Amino acid sequence: MPLSILLLLVVGGIATIAVALHLLGLTGQRRFLSDEQAIAAWHREFGVDHVRAVYRNKDLSAALITLADGIGLVWAMGADTTARHLTGATVVNTKTGLKITLPDYTAPKIAVTLTPAEAAEWAALMQENQP
Repeated sequence: MPLSILLLLVVGGIATIAVALHLLGLTGQRRFLSDEQAIAAWHREFGVDHVRAVYRNKDLSAALITLADGIGLVWAMGADTTARHLTGATVVNTKTGLKITLPDYTAPKIAVTLTPAEAAEWAALMQENQP
C-alpha cells in the first residue's frame, strides 16, 4: 500500500473517531452535579480521607473539600478530575475568582472560577482549615 494512502487512512480514522466522540457528548467539560460526585472524585485521589463538607462553585467545575485534618480542592480538567490537599497554599483574589499557589510542582497554580461571594467564602474556609 502506498504511503500516501496509508497516511490518508490514518488521518481519516483519527478524525472520524474525534467527530464520533464529540457527537456522542464524550468531550464536554466535567461537572460536579452533586456533592457525591465531588466526594467520589476526591476519593479517587485520596481514598482514606474523611470528607466533612463539600462546597461546589457556581459553574460546578470545582469543589472545596473540608476534611477532618485540613482542606482540599477537586477540580475538572476536561472530562477528568484531579485533587490536591491545600496545605501550605497561598490564595490571591482575581477578577474571576481565586488563584491558588501550592508548594507542589505537579499543580503549582490553580485558577478557580468563582463568584465574588464564593471567593470570599472559599478564602475564609481555606484560612480557617489550614493545619
